[in-house]
Amino acid sequence: MGLDEVVGKPHERLASYLSRDLADVDTLIRNRMVSEHAPRIPEVTAHLVDAGGKRLRPMLTLAAARLCGYDGPFHVHLAATVEFIHTATLLHDDVVDKSNKRRGRPTANLLWDNKSSVLVGDYLFARSFQLMVETGSLRVLDILANASATIAEGEVLQLTAAQNLGTDEATYLKVIRGKTAALFGAATEVGGVIAGASEEQVNALRTYGDALGISFQIVDDLLDYFGESATIGKDVGDDFREQKLTLPLIKAVTKADAEEREFWRRVIEKGDQQDGDLERAVSLLKKHGALDATRLDALAWAGKAKAALDVLPDDPIRGMLLDLADYVVARVN
Repeated sequence: MGLDEVVGKPHERLASYLSRDLADVDTLIRNRMVSEHAPRIPEVTAHLVDAGGKRLRPMLTLAAARLCGYDGPFHVHLAATVEFIHTATLLHDDVVDKSNKRRGRPTANLLWDNKSSVLVGDYLFARSFQLMVETGSLRVLDILANASATIAEGEVLQLTAAQNLGTDEATYLKVIRGKTAALFGAATEVGGVIAGASEEQVNALRTYGDALGISFQIVDDLLDYFGESATIGKDVGDDFREQKLTLPLIKAVTKADAEEREFWRRVIEKGDQQDGDLERAVSLLKKHGALDATRLDALAWAGKAKAALDVLPDDPIRGMLLDLADYVVARVN
């Protein structure tokens, strides 16, 4: 079940608790995505921003700052920064992956073109750095700049690792740490930094975000094989069609016999996919227990995220963050 479907779930309670801050973030985002000379920029950006995303990453920044007692204005700047970075990566990802659907709607590159998506993504990256600088914190700039570089590095690594049957779980972890967990970790870390939290608490927030992001991505990779398009906001089997060797496939390939390995080589490495191949892939995942094993990994990372919060103040926000880690994995119950 998707994070957007059930009323009263952790991300919705957190959004309600932080509603004033989130409203300020939305206002700032709309003000900063305006372009005097290139009206296509707000058109493309609004298409993605208005598509009903969870705002999970900026929410984590706001939550971390409030949890650590922050009462200044710059957590809003940082939350908007995180959302701009995330939106920029989505625009670029959809071009690289040749995707047709994002958040249940046609992708920007489908409605406009690849050039517009790439250039508007670049614009949002530039805007994000302007927002970072306005906080006056060199440490915040360092954290988010490093995260941006790590995201790009993870995406490039995925280009070669995703279609190579020799890719192991350690390499997969590097990829998702780059493409997803880096921004989760930075989002929570900068919230603690701007609040002046202790080093122990800042480190705990970074660990929480990193582990939550890894769990989140593992679950997304699982949902690609047995989710529903309306739930996951993209077409089921997209990763398979894009020849991405995600964790469930890595686990199945490890246990494959010679015939199965040849199947994986044909559909993933060579991209020679035929009718019925997705169904056979799912049957092999089930045969080797790859789906269950992958879910256990997601649970383990969610557990690490929860454990990291032990050093944070006893606060309603901490309770919601704990529940959020459980719910991320509950999407694949």
